[in-house]
Amino acid sequence: MAINLAEFRKNVAQISEIDPIIIEPKSADGVWVEDVNGKKYIDMLSGICVGNAGHKNPKVVQAVKEQCDEYMHVMVYGEFIQKPQMDYALRIKEFLPRQLTQIFYVNSGSEAIEGAIKAAKLYNHRNKIISYSNSYHGSTIGCVSMLSDDTFRRDFLPLLPCTDNIRFNNEEDLLKIDEDTCCVVAETLAVGEGVQLPQNNYMQKLRKRCNDVGTVLILDEIQTGFGRSGTLFAFEQFGFVPDILCIAKAMGGGLPIGAFIGKEEIMQRLNNHHPLIGHATTYGGNPVCLAAALAQLNEITDLLQKDVNGENELTVFEKGEIYRRKLKHKHINKVVGLGLFNAIYLNEGVDWQKVLISCFNNGIITGTHLFNSNAISIKPPLTITKEEINESISRILKAFDEL
Repeated sequence: MAINLAEFRKNVAQISEIDPIIIEPKSADGVWVEDVNGKKYIDMLSGICVGNAGHKNPKVVQAVKEQCDEYMHVMVYGEFIQKPQMDYALRIKEFLPRQLTQIFYVNSGSEAIEGAIKAAKLYNHRNKIISYSNSYHGSTIGCVSMLSDDTFRRDFLPLLPCTDNIRFNNEEDLLKIDEDTCCVVAETLAVGEGVQLPQNNYMQKLRKRCNDVGTVLILDEIQTGFGRSGTLFAFEQFGFVPDILCIAKAMGGGLPIGAFIGKEEIMQRLNNHHPLIGHATTYGGNPVCLAAALAQLNEITDLLQKDVNGENELTVFEKGEIYRRKLKHKHINKVVGLGLFNAIYLNEGVDWQKVLISCFNNGIITGTHLFNSNAISIKPPLTITKEEINESISRILKAFDEL
């Protein structure tokens, strides 16, 4: 490796002390990542669902270059009317339900969740926050407070009070949502333990319960958004509309940006507040990031429209179905997902670490889910071709053969 690993760890703080899978990238293009030694990997993580339109998408790169030639940063607290902010707001609203009217730009998914919760608190002045058990919404203190597993919480106590959890797809737990509940932070697909899809109109029932008691429904589509599920946002497939939609990850095509988009009556409570009593961020709505985001949005919506028109070789739905149909092996229990958001569930006794290392050795970048190490991610860029899908499946099955 060109960079000494020990020196790297000495100078750059890491989230894990030891990892047998180490890649020093030289380039990333489409679904491929090449390291400094010339080895090529197929990315089954898409940089954690960031590279939905492919790594180094040329339209995104061009948009960044053009914006850099104009201006890279000015004040974002209302002193400047920035065209990239307006362009993106108008464009994304073309694809959203009419109830979601106003966007607040931030830097990441965690900040989108925090800002959405603050907007909800200003709206109904309630205290209780509810989220799914084994869900993850970010690493800020507010997001950590919502975790259901004390293993992840105890080192940071005391945390926010008045948080509680409900089980995904469990209708009895919906009764925990009451007149004291400020907001429910939910996911359309529960992704902490792998991939779980809503059953028996669960999301519609969650929506109704929130309506009945006046609770704000905040939807986290940070991972599942921007075409990952086969539609621009997964909630479109399940017949409900949130009060606030949180987005990030694939939004910027590789640049850091997030946002939350809400109903006017909720967002107006947050809008025009002094930063100390509302919400603020130095880089929220950064013009370079928004130029990338607009190009990324156009690329993804164009791809999805071609899916609808039958112009693409395979739709995102069909690409995902190939993985779910072809990934059969004695070590694999099942493959579950929607579109290109999929998880391989390992059979009991299969060592997930050996699976990851074997995939790595065979040129596959993948990982596990935070609350379930036996669920292996299959989330390539949406631009992956049929040939690349078959190549990735061949490599994955070879990795399982070599266990």
